[in-house]
Amino acid sequence: MSVRELVVLGTSSAVPTRRRNHNGYFLRWDGHGILFDPGEGTQRQMRTAGLAATDITRICLTHFHGDHSLGLPGTLQRIARDQVPHTVRVCYPAQGEEYWRRLRHATPFRDTDAVLPQPVGGLGACLLGEQDLTLTALPLRHSVPAYGYRLAEPDGWRMLPERLAAHGVRGPLVGRLQREGAVTTGDGRRVELAQCARPRRGQVFAFVMDTAECEGALELARGADMLVIESTYLDTEEGLAASYGHLTARQAGRIAARAGVRTLVLTHISERYEQSEDPLFAAQAGQEFDGRIVLAQDLDRIPLPARDS
Repeated sequence: MSVRELVVLGTSSAVPTRRRNHNGYFLRWDGHGILFDPGEGTQRQMRTAGLAATDITRICLTHFHGDHSLGLPGTLQRIARDQVPHTVRVCYPAQGEEYWRRLRHATPFRDTDAVLPQPVGGLGACLLGEQDLTLTALPLRHSVPAYGYRLAEPDGWRMLPERLAAHGVRGPLVGRLQREGAVTTGDGRRVELAQCARPRRGQVFAFVMDTAECEGALELARGADMLVIESTYLDTEEGLAASYGHLTARQAGRIAARAGVRTLVLTHISERYEQSEDPLFAAQAGQEFDGRIVLAQDLDRIPLPARDS
């Protein structure tokens, strides 16, 4: 049975706290395992969450600030140590190539050829590697080059059993109808897919970290079933957010509302805030966005919303 869920490994911003590790997010999507922004402590958090190096099929770095990338050397060395048999593509901002090289070989180890770098640059790119998914990177607005990511599956069809029966399509013909778009029944009638199914929009996941409000964040989030987005500050620190290229919870909610998101996951919380202030993040985002809001906590498992019926 396929599983689509976000496993939260860390939710702090620049400084980890007693209850929030540095960043780390693992998206389990059917047979794919995509690790986003592995900060320090990612290996330990993965172990606590029951995740192994062999679960990782791709790594996505938004940028090279330490709280988003200093867990990369250990993660790559673990991939080598555990002899992961499949290719692990690692995408990151091309402008940070020197930092990629430093992190890739931060210490000596017995290397692996399973890791394949995939730098992104310019106005964004569609990243190759997955046959059943489209992964898009778009630039954000931060103090260093940063990119967000959007994962989308192709639109498909939902088969309608009553219409299949009415048109005499049964057994192996059902599979052929899905694959080929039309079949001829035993009595010579041609049946089109649209006669027995209705369109079903593919699911979309968006990941937006350190950024000020910008068009790239909005485009990445457009129509997403789940948006994971930084919400470093509350309203009282809006000035700090602007000066450091970050978002407040309210601004994250505004992006989600404008983009038509279904589920909003807030994370990347400044260490200045106490646990008693947690409810304020969802409350301030909720003044802009009326959908489901989750304030992420370390080791949460957040399922993607059910597909549209």
